[in-house]
Amino acid sequence: MPGKREDVISWDEFFMRAAVAASLRSKDPNTQVGACIADTNNRILSVGYNGTPSALNDDDFPWGTADDPLHDKHNYVIHAEANAILNYRGSLKDMAGATVYVTLFPCHECAKTLVQAGIGEVVYLDDKYCGTEDNLISKNILDRCGVTYRQVSLDA
Repeated sequence: MPGKREDVISWDEFFMRAAVAASLRSKDPNTQVGACIADTNNRILSVGYNGTPSALNDDDFPWGTADDPLHDKHNYVIHAEANAILNYRGSLKDMAGATVYVTLFPCHECAKTLVQAGIGEVVYLDDKYCGTEDNLISKNILDRCGVTYRQVSLDA
């Protein structure tokens, strides 16, 4: 009788791959972000990706970045972390101490939202805005609120 497989992926990799899969749903031509929230029992609570509100027809959506606020995508897109929280149909108390796996380090608005939802840890793939003012504010929020964060990579 053969033994069990030992070369299984870690929980970090499993949840991050779920976040990566969610990011593939994003219609943003520049930045596709996915998030997966998992509780302390290694159970997926919710997933989300960056996109427009469901009531907004994204075919009519201004996907570019523009000086005119009415045509700048940043004013219309809900970030992946916020969508993952909004997509959750249970009680937010279930998110207490949960971990969010996100493909891009959270902006300061998402950092505030994650803290308010009770997220205890942020695990991220990319920190492409590292050192920017927004990134420093995000890290300050997470630090002051006791939310840990760490970067992981996915093996090929």
